[in-house]
Amino acid sequence: MTIREFQQLMHDLYFDHDSKRGMGGTFMWFMEEVGELSTALRSGTKEEIEGEFADAFAWLTTLANLADIDAEAAVARKYGTGCPCCKTIPCSCPQKP
Repeated sequence: MTIREFQQLMHDLYFDHDSKRGMGGTFMWFMEEVGELSTALRSGTKEEIEGEFADAFAWLTTLANLADIDAEAAVARKYGTGCPCCKTIPCSCPQKP
């Protein structure tokens, strides 16, 4: 499944609910999922971590749907030619602390 296909699936499944909740409420749900991902990364099983990545990604694409952003195109534009700063793969930017 591509990013675009997944984003369309999230739209088809949840857009009516998400649009009623609005950007602010949806963003709060996304942040809750990021918190759950953080907890899973610290102490979860691989299965739990995988599930939380999926949930966080679902809410992120939901936000993109509400903002009318094609997430796949946005990612390709920003990262499709390498690091957005130095334009190399792998990144050759000086590491920051």
